[in-house]
Amino acid sequence: MKAASVPDNEAARLKALNSYSILDSMPEEEYDSITRIATEICRAPISLVSLIDENRQWFKSRQRLKVTETPRDQSFCAHAIIQPDQIFIVSDARQDERFADNPLVTGYPNVVFYAGVPLVDNDGFPLGSLCVIDNRPRTLTENQLLALKALARLVTTNFELRRTRKALEETRKALAEAQKNG
Repeated sequence: MKAASVPDNEAARLKALNSYSILDSMPEEEYDSITRIATEICRAPISLVSLIDENRQWFKSRQRLKVTETPRDQSFCAHAIIQPDQIFIVSDARQDERFADNPLVTGYPNVVFYAGVPLVDNDGFPLGSLCVIDNRPRTLTENQLLALKALARLVTTNFELRRTRKALEETRKALAEAQKNG
């Protein structure tokens, strides 16, 4: 197994990820709807919104996967964020030297196929990926890839809305406190 390299801008990337206050948050229908659509469009048994922090990949949304996180060094998504402008595809992980002995390939959930679109924020930081996974080797059509890219943009738009709502709430609280003390 070959763990993904760490991006050169890792400290800034992690700061950007943490600015969304999304890690370890409760499930949200917006993200679960997106992974359901990805599963259907790609006819894949598993789809995830995966976020890569310092030591793990954590799943904001997951379809048909029991675990909520895995170690970063086993993560396919950690490989996907290295080239944030490209879809990362592994047609058959059993035949890929980076993944052939990966516990996620040799054991549950038996990853064979992986396609991940990096989730890139407005400042260009790759936070994780929207991915689909299958237990058999395969490819995706051009239309499926285009749909995954569009869904990934929807995920990052929801991240931005989340951060904006948080900032607005903090401003409201500060204004209310200032009025109360003023």
